[in-house]
Formats: sequence, C-alpha cells, structure tokens
Amino acid sequence: MEFVLDAIDRRILRELQADATIPIAELAERVGLSQTPCWKRVKRLTDTGIIERRVALLARERLDLGLVVFVAVRTSRHDQDWLNAFAKGAAGFPEVMEFYRMSGEIDYLLKVIVKDIAAYDAFYKRLIAAAPLQDVSSSFAMEQIKFTTALPL
Repeated sequence: MEFVLDAIDRRILRELQADATIPIAELAERVGLSQTPCWKRVKRLTDTGIIERRVALLARERLDLGLVVFVAVRTSRHDQDWLNAFAKGAAGFPEVMEFYRMSGEIDYLLKVIVKDIAAYDAFYKRLIAAAPLQDVSSSFAMEQIKFTTALPL
C-alpha cells in the first residue's frame, strides 16, 4: 500500500528529523494542528514505516572516534555464498556505519568509524578475514564538510 504524504506530514517529518524528542504539544503547534490529530499522524507515520525509529546522535569525536574511513572493496566472486559470507562479516562489525553494494568499478563501499589508524588496521585485518577479496582501498576523511541525517523532504 502506497502512503501519500501531504504538506503537514512533511512538516511533521522535518521537525522530527531536527529533534525527535520534541513534545507532541510543541510539534502540533509548529505544524498547525491540535495535539490529538498531530499524535495520530505521527502514529500513522510510524505504523506505515515512514518513521523507522528514533535515535540519539552522538558526538563521535567526543567519544574518541575521530577517524572516518571510506573502504572500497572489489571482488572477483559474485556468487550468493560469497556475498552472504562477506555481508554477514562486514555488517556485523560495529565500526561499519554504512555498507553499500555499488555499481561501477567498486563492488562494495563501507563507511567505517574508528579511533585511529591502529584501530583501523585491526578492523582491516578482521575485514579481509571475512571473505576472499580482490582489492581493498581505504580513503581517510580529512575534513567533514557536511553531515546530516535529515532526508530532503
């Protein structure tokens, strides 16, 4: 079933992306609804899976996780058994924040966050043990120019 968002739904989602802890009364006021209809919309957005979950965003550098690494993986194997082994191994590492199967020359791209180069080296050794890989290329982020979790609504 397709769910059609109206302008109020989009405003609710923008507000919740900025601050998911906003009280329903304040959210209702910001989007021009009374509390009950606003709550019902939030519930519907949650029940339909548009709102997947609410989380706390942490300051990684304050937690001594200052190194962001983009890991490009190429493989010569593309069978289901290999994919299952690699996906299970890589997705299971807590350092992997994002994990994509790509088109083009790179088969997989991972965004990894670790404390430092030594921590990345330890992660790398675990990664290459997960499944046979043809090539692994690591790019270290020098500066974060933009970061957002808010989708463009």
